[in-house]
Amino acid sequence: MDRNKNIEVFRSAPIPKAVMKNVLPTMAVMLMMLIYNLADTFFIGRTGNDVLVAAVSLATPVFLLFITVGTMFGVGGTSVISRALGEGRHEYARKVSSFCMWSCIIVGILLAGLFLALMNPILTLIGASAETWQPAKTYLTIIAVSSPFILISNCFSNLFRAEGQPGKAMAGQMLGNILNIILDPIMILTLKWGIAGAAIATAIGNVAGVLFYTSFFLRGKSILSIHPHDFSARNGIWKSVLAIGTPASLGSLLMSLANIIINARIARYGDMALAGIGVATKITMVTHLAGMGVGQGVQALLGFCVGGKLWDRFKEAMRFSLLFALGLSLVLTGLCYAATGGIVNAFLTEPASFDYAVNFTHILLSTGIFFGVFYVLVHALQAMGAAKDALIEHIMAAQSAD
Repeated sequence: MDRNKNIEVFRSAPIPKAVMKNVLPTMAVMLMMLIYNLADTFFIGRTGNDVLVAAVSLATPVFLLFITVGTMFGVGGTSVISRALGEGRHEYARKVSSFCMWSCIIVGILLAGLFLALMNPILTLIGASAETWQPAKTYLTIIAVSSPFILISNCFSNLFRAEGQPGKAMAGQMLGNILNIILDPIMILTLKWGIAGAAIATAIGNVAGVLFYTSFFLRGKSILSIHPHDFSARNGIWKSVLAIGTPASLGSLLMSLANIIINARIARYGDMALAGIGVATKITMVTHLAGMGVGQGVQALLGFCVGGKLWDRFKEAMRFSLLFALGLSLVLTGLCYAATGGIVNAFLTEPASFDYAVNFTHILLSTGIFFGVFYVLVHALQAMGAAKDALIEHIMAAQSAD
């Protein structure tokens, strides 16, 4: 069966083939994620109102908090499932995937209610000005309502890699991202919905991704399950998932909080400075997301090797992945640095915000060459179940970002 062939790639395919088979689809997903993030900012920038760009810059780190929670279940579940499959415990893996699915729904609903109830204090915390307050509130309200779909989409874009299905993980994410990109100009410019259009396009994209993933399960094309009958938090399932997922989510949480604090401080210098840091952050996401794609892509292979006690294969996969990640980060950082001016010019119209963005981008890119190696090491620790070590790595990265 195709499902067994996917697992066999983990077990016996040449390391370069096994790594790249999982890494390339994941990197493609990250590339599409970058493009749709840039699309929001680009089409909002086409309105000629850099204040709206500033509002999106304020809202983005808060939006990433929802992705972080999905990552908690996705990365934690991937680690547990890949090791379980390596040990031949398929039924346990099914229970873990169902636990992740229904936990995302429950937690997503709770988060939506919490954010809607605390929206005004949140806007004050992130530094919204009189001009950016209403557009930022509009964006975050729509995102909060769609949070269950955001959590599930980001969770299962990870879990499919655990069973050697990176192509399916990529397809679901790309479907949502492409739909978002198509809807952005229609809703932002043609229908003139502005920042609300950007948020609605993002929400629809995540809903589409969820529908794709659930249809795959319902057609019996996966080893894993989302059936309520398979839901269980017993036998150490919730502890195992959260032991790995919590450090991963806390690392992302700390990075988001660091960005919120930075935005709040920069907001004191005006909305043009805020627009500048927002665009600079988007540009440096190129190196961040590429490195993250390598790390996430290789995690399932490493986890399978751990579960199957294939230590020589684990070391070989680590060596190849680290070298590939370092080379990729070097190339992308250099390209982004050289093309900074041209990229910024596509998003911002005010000279003041343009200058801020160029300077901020060059500063943020100064550590770009290390992103790939960092993410491979972190995801290797998560694959091994080394929760505390992974948490320390994430905390150090968040402190560096701040």
